[in-house]
Amino acid sequence: MYKSAIAIAAAGALALGVTACGSSSSGAGSASGSTSAGGSNGGSMPTVKLMVGGIDKQIYLPYQLAQSLGFYKKYGVKVELSTETNGGVGAEEAMASGQVDMAGAWYIHTIDFQAKGKDVIDVVQLSGAPGEREMCGNSSGVHSAADFKGKTLGVTDLGSGTDELTQFLAAQKGVKHSEYHTLAVGAGTTAIAAIQRKSAQCVMTTQPTVGALESKKLGYSALDLATTAGATQALGGAWPAAGVLAQSSWVKSHQAATQDVVDALVATMHWINTHSAADIANALPADFVSNATITKAQYIAGLTTDKGQFLPDGIMPAGGPKTVYAMEKQLGVDVAKVALAGTFTNTYATKANKLEGTKVTTTPAGATG
Repeated sequence: MYKSAIAIAAAGALALGVTACGSSSSGAGSASGSTSAGGSNGGSMPTVKLMVGGIDKQIYLPYQLAQSLGFYKKYGVKVELSTETNGGVGAEEAMASGQVDMAGAWYIHTIDFQAKGKDVIDVVQLSGAPGEREMCGNSSGVHSAADFKGKTLGVTDLGSGTDELTQFLAAQKGVKHSEYHTLAVGAGTTAIAAIQRKSAQCVMTTQPTVGALESKKLGYSALDLATTAGATQALGGAWPAAGVLAQSSWVKSHQAATQDVVDALVATMHWINTHSAADIANALPADFVSNATITKAQYIAGLTTDKGQFLPDGIMPAGGPKTVYAMEKQLGVDVAKVALAGTFTNTYATKANKLEGTKVTTTPAGATG
């Protein structure tokens, strides 16, 4: 997904991703296992390698939270978490090339991959909004995408989801791509420095960078894509972002392991929905919520404001795939061969909710998105 991550202690995040083995749970099908563990035959716990597009970003907190709460182990799967690093391979690219089994990345990449003939599917949806804000320097004069003309706009990396969102917002206001400049600024300290030095007038970024810019009084939120309501207003509908992506061939041959991962994450989404931002922060690694970029109090404040991006049940929301598809088409992606029904599935999340005994409250997307 993003080619950037603040990546605080990336190696430490990987270490946190390895849990001890426990009893396995039943999955969605007869096939189970992992490319790294050789399956769960004989009762062994399957291992799944999952790379996240910036594991310490608030928009991606469910993956690590599930680990911290012990939910992967509870549902019978050993998940090895890793994170993107600045200049490194993106999570979705690592998944598509087989370096990892799954990616914690944006749904939009399933459409990008399928447009290129690569069969990638979203197996559980964690958010209904990008979780991003267009943060602009105090002297930028930017208050809507109509003001992008003549400006330098920071994105996590060229070609990233934030780059595509920036292009779409500009196009909606009639601003051509040639009329503004995009600059790869990463996230965290590098994005903050871009605003400080005025090398970019605005940056599209997430918590905790948003909170840091506000607390330092360096900028303000010009556009809200951080909540479902904000995304609907700015983008024309619910905009499903963070999910779990995998090659369809891997999912078909590892159905039980896939179900176990989804079970753990759906349980996590319900936990998020029923707990406060402070509870969530207390359950995460200390250096995710308090570091050189932000204090714990600021992290909690930002999460309290933007917690509405997270879906409570892991279900792909109705209309979401259509909104993303329309955006890709407007940006010039050849989507003629993309069938939305093949880009996501609610099957695993539906089973997970039944297992949990929890009610599905998100209106699910149908075959046409």
